[in-house]
Amino acid sequence: MLYSTVSVLALAASAYAAPARVYGKRAAQDVLVFQFADVLEQLETQFYSAALGKFQEADFTKAGFAAASIATELFQGIQQDEAAHSQALQAALKAMGAEPKTDCQFNFDFALGDVATMAATARVVENVGVGAYLGGATLITDPVLLDAAGGILTIEARHQTILNVLSGTGSAIPQAFDIPLTPSDVLAMASPFFSSACDLGIPASTSLTLTNSGTVAPGTLLTFSSSAINDTTPADGLFCNMMVGGAANSINLPMGECVVPEGINGPVALWITSDSQPLINNVRDRATNKQIAGPTIAYIDTKPQFIGQLARMGVATATQTDSASVSTTTISNDQASSILQSASSAPTGNAGSSGGAVSKAVTGNAALSVVGFTTIPFSAAPTAAFAATSAASAEPTGDAGAADYGADGAGSDSYAAAPSETWA
Repeated sequence: MLYSTVSVLALAASAYAAPARVYGKRAAQDVLVFQFADVLEQLETQFYSAALGKFQEADFTKAGFAAASIATELFQGIQQDEAAHSQALQAALKAMGAEPKTDCQFNFDFALGDVATMAATARVVENVGVGAYLGGATLITDPVLLDAAGGILTIEARHQTILNVLSGTGSAIPQAFDIPLTPSDVLAMASPFFSSACDLGIPASTSLTLTNSGTVAPGTLLTFSSSAINDTTPADGLFCNMMVGGAANSINLPMGECVVPEGINGPVALWITSDSQPLINNVRDRATNKQIAGPTIAYIDTKPQFIGQLARMGVATATQTDSASVSTTTISNDQASSILQSASSAPTGNAGSSGGAVSKAVTGNAALSVVGFTTIPFSAAPTAAFAATSAASAEPTGDAGAADYGADGAGSDSYAAAPSETWA
C-alpha cells in the first residue's frame, strides 16, 4: 500500500485486534457527511480498479511513462488506499447505527479511452477529493469524526501530489493552499461518473464542461458548455470565476472575456455565475445562490518540474525547447558501477571535478541509460548529484553492485542519479 490510513482504520475493528469501539448514535449531519464521503471513496476505488484492469504495460509506455511500473505501482497503491478509506467509513457508519450507501453505480468509459486520459482524469478526481474533505470538515460536528476525516484528507493530498508528478507537465505541489468545495460542488464534477440515479440527500450543482481543445495556459480564452447556459440563460450577462488556492476571492470576468491571467500555476476551480461579484474562497460564505454552473477543474501547468519529466519522459512540456538530436548509450549495471568508481577516484576538490569524471564516460550530446532506469541526459543531470554519488561510492559497502543496484537493476538511495524513491 502506498500510504497508511491508520488514523481512520482505527474506526474499523476488523482491521486490528483491538476491542471494537462503540460510537453510538451520531448527529444526522455527521452520518450524511460520512455516507457522502464513502460513496466518493467507492467511486475512486472502482475508477482505479477499472483502469488497472484495462490497461497493459504497453499502454503506459505508449503514454510516455519511462517505465510502466512507475505508474502501475503508484496507481495500485492509490487504489488500495481508496478501498481502505471506504471500508473504514462503512465500519464507522455501522458503529453509529447507520448504513452505508452501496447501491450507486458508476461508468468510467469516457475517462478510460487511453492512459493519458485516465491519468489526467485521476489528477482531477484526487483534487476534487481533497476539496471535498476540506470543505466537508466544516459540516462535521463531532471532533472524533473530524479527526477521522482529516486522516483521510491528508492521504488524498498525497495522492494528488503523486498524480501531479505523473502528469509530466505539472508541479508536484503547485500551490501552497487547496480549494475547499461544498458537497454540491463535488457532485457537479462527480455526477458524470454515475450511470444511474444516486440519491445522496444532497442537491448537485449543474455540471460545467470546459470545451477548449489543447493546452490551457495563461492567455487562453476559456470556453464552456452546460445545460444551464441556454436560450433562457444566455451567455451574455454571465460571468466566469477562477478560484486558486489561498486567494481570498475568485477572479471574476465576463464569460466572453474569460482569459487565464499570468501568474497562475496548478488547479483552478471554475464557476459560471449570474453577477460580477467574485466568489469568496470558503464554503460558508460563498454565494451559492449566484452560481449558474460548476465548478469544473482546469490545470494551468506553467512550472513543470524535472521529477515529473523523469517519470514521464515522453510528455512534452512548454519548457522543452531543445530539438537537437540526442544519442543514447545503454550500459549494464557493472559498467555503471565502473563509471561511478572512476568518478570516485577522480579529484573531489569541487562538484565540477566530480561531474567531469562521470561525463568522460559518455561525451557530447548524449545520455546515460542504466538498465532498469530511465535515460538521463547528461545535460539535465545536476553536477551536485553526481558529486554526492561519487562521495557515496567511495565508501566501502561490501558487495557494491548488489547494494547499489540489486539483482533486478532496481535503484536504491545509494545511487543519487536515480534513487528508487525519486522514480516512484
